[in-house]
Amino acid sequence: MSSNETYNNLSSMKNKRIVIIGAGESGAGAAVLATKQGFEVFVSDAGAIKPEYRQLLDKYNVLYEEGLHTMEMILSADEIIKSPGIPDTTAVIQAIHEKQIPVISEIEFAARYTNAKKICITGSNGKTTTSSLIYYMMLQAGMNVGLAGNVGKSFALQVAEENYDFYVIELSSFQLEGMYRFKADIAILLNITPDHLDRYDYNLQKYAAAKMRILQNTTEQDYFIFCSDDEITIRELENIVIAAQRLPFSVEEKHSPGAYIEDGLLNIDFNSCSFSMPFSDLSLGGRHNIYNSMAAGIAGRVLDIRNEFIRKALTTFPGVEHRLEKVLKIRDVEYINDSKATNVIRHGMR
Repeated sequence: MSSNETYNNLSSMKNKRIVIIGAGESGAGAAVLATKQGFEVFVSDAGAIKPEYRQLLDKYNVLYEEGLHTMEMILSADEIIKSPGIPDTTAVIQAIHEKQIPVISEIEFAARYTNAKKICITGSNGKTTTSSLIYYMMLQAGMNVGLAGNVGKSFALQVAEENYDFYVIELSSFQLEGMYRFKADIAILLNITPDHLDRYDYNLQKYAAAKMRILQNTTEQDYFIFCSDDEITIRELENIVIAAQRLPFSVEEKHSPGAYIEDGLLNIDFNSCSFSMPFSDLSLGGRHNIYNSMAAGIAGRVLDIRNEFIRKALTTFPGVEHRLEKVLKIRDVEYINDSKATNVIRHGMR
């Protein structure tokens, strides 16, 4: 039985058994939410659980183990929530699949218990910066918003303990793999470049397909913000049907609706409303951050944020530590701190 088929039943079950594999940020958060929703919860981590997560599990009286996987306890689950860092090739996940127990992500699980609007960002590069910039913009506008996913506190923990009207959610391809009924209200795809290919049999198409899952279940009431300059993204879009309203951004061509660069200005056109500012005034430099800023600006217009708050956010955002920071300049060569980059490049693949 697939996760898709069991979604409606499991989302309303009480006293059913949820097993969580991995007790990091997402696993511990999912355990708290599942406990508060009345499920019987067991957490299993093959490694040592960090003290802060052990303390959180103890606070909610969650049963857990560390340093091993007790298969009898795991395979008695009605549903499994898997940490995104655990690949399907591990022995424990293979055994779960053989038993045909549904496996989902923490994001999928948490979405069942909130009616908040979700602004979801993925991409090989720039997603943390863009997510943080949109969150910053929404805070500037006085919106009741949480930042979750691959950054900040887990989505599940915030759903369990907070009451936000909006969530800005950074999504990795690993998280998207375990999502089936989840739907973004605003889906943002920044780019697709070779990354984490060891997880995808060094097959770029499999990785791209995982990224495109951000569009699943979107409707004509939803929005899809994407870079029309990204060749792989455009190639993938040629092969799928999208119900969401398309809002492209580009530094090479004009888009209306969408965002573009013209005569030194960053322009955003959406819903008969326009926004312009010199791209030289952006707080973040470099072509990659022009893209990030355009994506964030379009999201701001879709959210009906006033232009003054969009401009303020784009000109004052302090950036994210270790994300393409300017370090120094020597003989006209600018050196960049890109310590968080994870792209995997093989010979012949650029």
